[in-house]
Amino acid sequence: MSARNIRAHQSRGLLAPPTLRGRTGYYSDEHIARVELIQELQADGFSLELIRKLVAMAAGSSEEVLRFTRALRQPFDDERPRVIEQRELQQRFSSTAPEPLARALELGLLRALGDGRFEEVTPQAWRGAEAAAQLGVPAQELVEVAAQAREHIDAVAAAFLRLFVDHVWRPFEDAGHPEDGLGRVLEALELLQPLAAGTVQSLFQMSMGEAAQKRLGSELERLDRHG
Repeated sequence: MSARNIRAHQSRGLLAPPTLRGRTGYYSDEHIARVELIQELQADGFSLELIRKLVAMAAGSSEEVLRFTRALRQPFDDERPRVIEQRELQQRFSSTAPEPLARALELGLLRALGDGRFEEVTPQAWRGAEAAAQLGVPAQELVEVAAQAREHIDAVAAAFLRLFVDHVWRPFEDAGHPEDGLGRVLEALELLQPLAAGTVQSLFQMSMGEAAQKRLGSELERLDRHG
């Protein structure tokens, strides 16, 4: 990192000035840790102004800032994407039609890597889709069901995040970002994903059971009438 960038960070309030001994400035391990923190957050897309606000909110604690930003990223994305060739996708779903592939890319379920390679963003969802394809469900219908599910899940995610913002973040913000309040915000953020996931799974199991009983029951009645 250039001396010019170091001085720019100091002028923005991102980095404390060095200890001066005569005309020489000495930087400590704490300075190094702060520079590494800034570089990591910039790589994740955080602007310098946002980094400055986060550092100020955490009373200068690099560890607290890292914990906060990692809590934003990690709990909500614990699947490891898997790289797959287009030919393998076509074989697994018994389809060479371009529409299902284009729709999967549009929904963010796949990420194009070039040279006929794709990244499965949600491998677990893809395993479920492959199981359904083996049962004879066409690829186009699978993608459209995924689109419907994504729409509803987006709404559920927005609802849980609204609870967090309204009842945890906004009170913290209104109180002036007290240092002792940041811990509560972090705890709430780290609890948000397992809380939401557990709730959604439980409600889905209930809904799926009721829907299966109702739909299959009607199918059995239809079969009986035509028997």
